[in-house]
Amino acid sequence: MNHIRTNLFYLGKQFLSQVSGVQCTRHLSSAAPQPSVQNVKDPKTGIVLINMGGPGTIDEVHDYLLKIMTDRDMIQLPVQSQLGPYIARRRTPEVQKKYSEIGGGSPILKWTKRQGELLCEKLDVLSPETAPHKYYVAFRYANPLTDVTLEEMEKDGLERAVLFSQYPQYCCSTTGSSFNAIYKYYKDRKVPPGIKWSIIDRWSTHPLLAKTIAERIRTELKEFPESIKKDVIIMFTAHSIPLKVVNRGDAYPSEVGYVKQGKKNFILVPVAFVNEHIETLHELDIEYCHDLGKELGIENIRRAAAPNDHPIFIDGLTDIVLNHLKSGPRISPKFLTRCPHCTNTRCEMSKSWFAQLCSQQ
Repeated sequence: MNHIRTNLFYLGKQFLSQVSGVQCTRHLSSAAPQPSVQNVKDPKTGIVLINMGGPGTIDEVHDYLLKIMTDRDMIQLPVQSQLGPYIARRRTPEVQKKYSEIGGGSPILKWTKRQGELLCEKLDVLSPETAPHKYYVAFRYANPLTDVTLEEMEKDGLERAVLFSQYPQYCCSTTGSSFNAIYKYYKDRKVPPGIKWSIIDRWSTHPLLAKTIAERIRTELKEFPESIKKDVIIMFTAHSIPLKVVNRGDAYPSEVGYVKQGKKNFILVPVAFVNEHIETLHELDIEYCHDLGKELGIENIRRAAAPNDHPIFIDGLTDIVLNHLKSGPRISPKFLTRCPHCTNTRCEMSKSWFAQLCSQQ
């Protein structure tokens, strides 16, 4: 059992002390770096980093859950205006406990700022004609919220704004919800004149993202004894989404099945997250790597780090934005295409509005 515990993979040293006997063998993502304060005078191009966000403190958990449970793009409930707040209240203590076990809050804002900082530094050098660049963080359910960020952008007097989704894969429940929030903000407001808007809504096939993930896997594979490396099961994990969107494949039966076949060595690889947050630090590290690993008698189980600030990943983000600024379409045909059985009128109006927004000179 000590051998199992020694090989458990944790990124957050702050919560390691809560798990008796566990040793931290890795530090790449143990703590998000403190980003520098942006001091960009008269930015010309804004890069808006769009994501779900996460509560920065325990006290912010309820409001975070409330926003999720009342967002009909994310989840649809009967009498949602009443049931959503009820579920948020009931789940708050449980979720607060999880955040307390990973240091008292989500590191997603710090990681996003760090990524934005490194991205804009590179863009200023590689694309002086669109400089200076300034990154903005627009979270759907946590601070800084989308509407607050849009207000900040308007005050800065940008010439160009790139709405850059930090979900590599597009999904209506995540990416779509964030863009619908932007549409909702401007639906009854006048869009500030003089800004050239464009969208990067998906980029999961970019070769440098794949290379980053491969490097993260190699890093973990090196920690396995040479004699068992060829037997290590590499399991790719992603967001679970509602069954009405796609049939979900739960990792639990997969792991149980592999263990019954005699497989005892695993690397979990998150592919839908660009930085550490509750699902990597708690769901994967604690619930799977520790709790489930212990229950099933797994000998070695590790988790590959999220891309975070890996140099290859930052190069990938830079390449995506640089090509977009120079020659990419301001809005992709895929973004404007609705799901075949979509009945969401808000989605239809939102996509139509973005088509007009991104066609303005």
